[in-house]
Parts: sequence; C-alpha cells; structure tokens
Amino acid sequence: MQDGGAIAGLMAALAGMMLVLMIPIVIMIIAMWKIFTKAGKPGWAALIPIYNTIVLLDIVGKPTWWIILMFIPLVSLVVAIIMLIELCKSFGKDGGFMVGMILLCPIFMCILGFGSAQYLGPGGTGQQPAFQPQTPMPPQA
Repeated sequence: MQDGGAIAGLMAALAGMMLVLMIPIVIMIIAMWKIFTKAGKPGWAALIPIYNTIVLLDIVGKPTWWIILMFIPLVSLVVAIIMLIELCKSFGKDGGFMVGMILLCPIFMCILGFGSAQYLGPGGTGQQPAFQPQTPMPPQA
C-alpha cells in the first residue's frame, strides 16, 4: 500500500518546479511585449507561440519562411542565435550585449524592452529610430 503523504509531497515538489520553470517564460513574454511595441508591432503578438516568432522575424528583417527552420533540431538553435544577434543590431546594441543576450536571454530581453534602446529598423540600418510612438498633442489654449 502506498503512503499518501509521500504522493502529496511529490505533487508539491512538482508544483514548485513548475512554478520555478514558468517564471522565465512569463518574464520573456512581458519583455517581448515591450520589444514588439517599441518596434511598432502589436504587443499581444508575444502571447501567440508561432506568430510571435513570425513577428520577431519581421522585426529583424528575415524572411517569414525561416519559421520552418525553427522546427529542425539543431538548425533551430542556430536560427535562434542569429535572430537574437539581429534583434540586438536592430536596436543598436553591440557585441557585448549580443553575448549577454545569447547567454542570459530573459535578463537582456528585459534590458532591451524596458531600457532606453530604440528600434532602428532591421539590422539597425536606420540612423534614426524607425518607429516613434504617437503621443497625444496637448490641448491648445
């Protein structure tokens, strides 16, 4: 006969592990929402699993068919690293930031999303920010 306390303990441990694993995912979604908004894309796109990658491909200036490469083992890792590097370039970040983005992605996504970086266009080709959020004009007296 099985001990009910052991099963309950196992279930609690699994629930705790799930919570710990969910925290980086939630952080990434929030950071991607901010990055998408900075790039002039809808923030809610960060919530939809495959569509968010398509939007990210658009932001970094890569063709949409690259989404197919994300389903190939090992190739998807290379494509993801290329996308992160191009994302850094699109916001005018240098090599050190790119290394940080690859190694500590959730933290550097937050820095990119919540920091002062502005979207310069795919690959950072533009001199001026490519997207300026519209602010309402104050009423004239």
